This record gives sequence, C-alpha cells and structure tokens, in this order.
Amino acid sequence: MSTKKLIICPLCGHTISTYQNPLPTVDIIIEYGNAVVLIYRKNPPPGWALPGGFVDYGESLEEAARREAREETSLEVEDLTMFHVYSQPDRDPRFHTITSVFVATGKGDLKAGDDASEAGIFNLENLPRLIAFDHASILKDYARWKKGQLQGILVK
Repeated sequence: MSTKKLIICPLCGHTISTYQNPLPTVDIIIEYGNAVVLIYRKNPPPGWALPGGFVDYGESLEEAARREAREETSLEVEDLTMFHVYSQPDRDPRFHTITSVFVATGKGDLKAGDDASEAGIFNLENLPRLIAFDHASILKDYARWKKGQLQGILVK
C-alpha cells in the first residue's frame, strides 16, 4: 500500500500527487579471511551492522554496495554477488527500507570510516551481542547458506 499525498505546486498552482515509498538500501557481507566484517554505527540505531546504506539516485545497486563498503571499511570488494533481498517494513526502525544484500570478498586494510566508529572482523560463531536492524537474521541466513542448509537464495 503506497501512501498518496496531494500537494500544490508553489510555482504553477497545479495539484501534484506524491507517494511515500520504501527506500532502497544495500548491505554487504564482506568475507575477510574466514570471517565477516561488521561496523559499529556512529548514528542511531546503535550496534554492530553490515556495511551498507542508501542507494544514491542514478547509482546501481552494485555501485552503491562498492561505494558503501569503501566508505565504511576502506576495503575494495571483489566477486560481488547478490545474496538476498529483505523487505520487512519494520526491519529499520527509522524508515521502511528494502535492502539488497550482497556477498563479496574484502581486499585491503580494514579501517572504519564515514558512518562507522569501529570496524571489526567476526567469526559467524562469535558475533557481537548488539547487532542493529535485522542484520543478525541476515547473518543467520548467510551462515545456513554457507553450511549448505539454505538453498535458492544466492543469485549470480
């Protein structure tokens, strides 16, 4: 259900329809050695999270994933592959977002940047306690997929 709102154009006075739609985002499961990279968020909601963020206008999902990985972790990513799309309306407490999650291999020296106050490397069996958004669930799906227990998610 999209929310339609009518506004008046301040220049010509005509009625214009606007819509409130979900916001597109990307998240990246960056494989770094035998572990994954998480960032600790500078801004609310607090917690560790997958590197990611909003897709800029005119940018592809893949471009956004590479940019967000570089901005938040200083890593370049290789073998970027679509993993899954998550769209629960309450997955982000701030807005209704739809995220396209990618898996990639990280190259370079890990360093927190942009919206990240810290960057860390975590084994799937030893993840931090406070994980933002629905990223714990995404990482659980990823762990099941890595063990061959989850079929039909990874898209190449």
